[in-house]
Amino acid sequence: MNSSDLFQNPLRRWGRDKDGKRRPTVPVKELRERDRRRMLRHFMELEDSDRLLRFGSVLPDEQVEAYVKRIDFSRDMVFGVYNRVFRLVAVGHLAFAPRDEKNSATEKERVAEFGVSVNKSARGLGVGSRLFERAAIHCRNNDVDTLYMHCLSSNKTMMHIAKKAGMEIHRDYGEADAYLKLLPADPASMLQEALHEQFAVLDYTLKANKRIASKWLGRLFRRK
Repeated sequence: MNSSDLFQNPLRRWGRDKDGKRRPTVPVKELRERDRRRMLRHFMELEDSDRLLRFGSVLPDEQVEAYVKRIDFSRDMVFGVYNRVFRLVAVGHLAFAPRDEKNSATEKERVAEFGVSVNKSARGLGVGSRLFERAAIHCRNNDVDTLYMHCLSSNKTMMHIAKKAGMEIHRDYGEADAYLKLLPADPASMLQEALHEQFAVLDYTLKANKRIASKWLGRLFRRK
């Protein structure tokens, strides 16, 4: 199966990459408490090299589980991408914190830091960039004008996202800090975020119903 097939669905919309090739629009959905179990499975499936890039060290399973349990959905925003078979294949965590003396790039009360992980099956489709774009527009619409990313300098995926977004990058001792100044919210950004979420919710509902129907039919045929 071609990796792009993982995202095909009746609602698919197509865009074009810089080479002019068609690629599917990736629905990015806001994750909630009910998604915590699937988030844990996603992180547990990351290989050691991927855990290193995501967390800055190779976290053991118990620390990964503790991280997922600590996520506060009432404070932070978490976004995810589900593939065609209703499996969570990418997670973007947008964590908010009060501004301090280190955050000289903003005068707003809060700043946001973004972290992302993408399963191998979903790479090469621009999923990480789509998650970042979703996080950035949410920040714009919630009076946060500075979005940070902290990662290892060897994290090519994050460096690619940062450069593509035009972030200012500072490297030091094998690590990198990048930040992006965001425009204020406007009616277009508000509408864009609402439409993206509506599309993602509808896509999620279709995939979930299809998954339920598949399980029900499987049980039905096993009884015969």
